[in-house]
Amino acid sequence: MTAIGTIAAGGKGPSARVDWIDYAKGICIIMVVMMHSVLGVELAAGETGFMHVAVVFAKPFRMPDFFLISGLFLPLVIDRDWRTYLDRKVVHFAYFYVVWVTIQFGFKAPAFAAETSWREAGLLYLQSFIEPFGTLWFIYLLPIFFVVTKLTRRIPAPAIWLAAAALETARITTGWTAIDEFCARFVYFYSGYLFAPYVFALSDRARNHPALAASALAAWALGNAALVTTGASEWKIVSLVLGFAGACAIITTGTLLARVRWLDALRFCGEHSIVIYLAFFLPMAATRTLLLRSGIIPDTGAVSLIVTIVGVIGALAIWQAALRINAHFLFERPDAFWIAPKKAGAALQPAE
Repeated sequence: MTAIGTIAAGGKGPSARVDWIDYAKGICIIMVVMMHSVLGVELAAGETGFMHVAVVFAKPFRMPDFFLISGLFLPLVIDRDWRTYLDRKVVHFAYFYVVWVTIQFGFKAPAFAAETSWREAGLLYLQSFIEPFGTLWFIYLLPIFFVVTKLTRRIPAPAIWLAAAALETARITTGWTAIDEFCARFVYFYSGYLFAPYVFALSDRARNHPALAASALAAWALGNAALVTTGASEWKIVSLVLGFAGACAIITTGTLLARVRWLDALRFCGEHSIVIYLAFFLPMAATRTLLLRSGIIPDTGAVSLIVTIVGVIGALAIWQAALRINAHFLFERPDAFWIAPKKAGAALQPAE
């Protein structure tokens, strides 16, 4: 029986953790931090470093795999009443978006005001509730995906999937992040929801046939690198295929790591991926500024690597510090912001 079937039938509840998913999410969140860190350093330094290769290699699948994994457990909870569903899938993420967009904006507001005025800075803050701010667009978009998927349940799934694939292929560019990213990413989230049993079956096969899985990963890596190098990865249809291929590769990699219990730190990052996603911007930006202004490390690639590492570890440190000084509201939703009965042991990142 697949993991999703076991959870549904065995009474563990949807909050039960699946080891390979945490490994896969750990890979995903580190790639996201790496992308922001590397591109930010390179923009400020005016040159690229050796880390740029990793960022370019991961581009076809970096966000597709994150969204696909985000949809995997949706079949277990999509039949909930609307009040509970909205509480877990909309209010939950909306709360953390409001908190952290306010924090991020607080750090950046003085610079915005210096360039324009405090009035314009205030308007920009209000606009962030329509146009996602900074790095937070992922948790802005997730509730939209959850609601759209539930609203379209009565429409034949193949029709929804084909429409979502067509939107990705259309390369819609309106200038509005929520619209453009919805069109580019919904097909992956919906595929996680629609094909969840097949995803878990893929993981089971990788666990049972590790040598074959490792060979398939090597072939995928070579193919992905070749298509990225030639620029073919940006072609329509090819980008869609590479997104799914890369997501399958990350799932397979996560499964193989879980099988041998290697890199537990990676699994820990996956368990707390949203914690890292919310808080990494501050240690990342501070470390980038410090290293580039001091010139202690002249190599741009080395600076990018250090900024990535500090971004991940620093975010976890902020989380721990917040818990120790009773600033739980930064990473735990207070009782006042629940619109449905609170579940026991509720945390920032519910598995359902």
